[in-house]
Amino acid sequence: MKIMYFNDFKLGIVKGDNVVDVSAVVQSIPHTGPHDLINNLIADFDNWRAKLEAAVASGTGVPLSSVRIRPPLLRPGTIDCMAVNYMEDGTRDAPAPINAFNKANGAIIGNGDTMVLPDVPATLFEGEAEIAVVIGKRATNVKAADAMKYIFGYMCFIDGSARGLPPPSNVFFQMKSRDTFAPIGPFIVTADEIPDPQKLQITLKVNGEVKQNFNTDDMAHKIPRCIEWISSIHTLEPGDIIATGTNHRGLSGFQDGDKIELEVEKCGKLTIHIKDDLKRTWSRETRLDRANKKLEGLTPQLSGKYTKNT
Repeated sequence: MKIMYFNDFKLGIVKGDNVVDVSAVVQSIPHTGPHDLINNLIADFDNWRAKLEAAVASGTGVPLSSVRIRPPLLRPGTIDCMAVNYMEDGTRDAPAPINAFNKANGAIIGNGDTMVLPDVPATLFEGEAEIAVVIGKRATNVKAADAMKYIFGYMCFIDGSARGLPPPSNVFFQMKSRDTFAPIGPFIVTADEIPDPQKLQITLKVNGEVKQNFNTDDMAHKIPRCIEWISSIHTLEPGDIIATGTNHRGLSGFQDGDKIELEVEKCGKLTIHIKDDLKRTWSRETRLDRANKKLEGLTPQLSGKYTKNT
């Protein structure tokens, strides 16, 4: 089942190329708005699934192409992002120590929305292609062997980053939690539709050009281990997000006017746009391009405010 919000935050289920409005079916779920309606539905999904399936079976819906797709989760309790969690196509000798950081839930945007690059002296703005896990039930000190039982579903996730902000010791919060820096969607795919999330192809295009193209089988710390580790630190609640990391070799700078398309196998395609009022520019090279040229560091800024004089 593919669950989404559309137009004025109607809850919908995807049926082929259409979306069926199921808002009336779930109206009795306690909620104050769409942000906690979806979380409460996830928490009690076993008791609602049959009703939703019946509504979809009897409804025709409207074309997906005719609606505005909204973020499928608006205010998850936490967004935990795994750091350096891929083997980078075998270029790493060993997995990096398991690590993560939090991203502000106010950074969430959805399909068709715009990531806005702020007026800050970042060396480079990037967006990391990832598959995200959506938690289905409260999880505390979960063992890896049991972890998959706690997953509600999966979705596309772009981890926006403002690299190189000063001072060097003050990194992840100001780099990762900027407004609009957490695009998700276009829907949540329930876990039963993805029997093996560790064998999915992930592709990110910038203006139609493939930049990132990797498989989740290259993940260093697999999803069960991520859930085990995170739930040993804090309790996970229904609707919480775990972004599982990326293969960094294809990362390249985002800049004004870019169209970004992230496709995760079985999870659909998430499309966003980039806006930079300062119109800063960078080369289109990837990290792999720079490595092949024996160049160190991130792609330098070419023009605009904060360009370094060399």
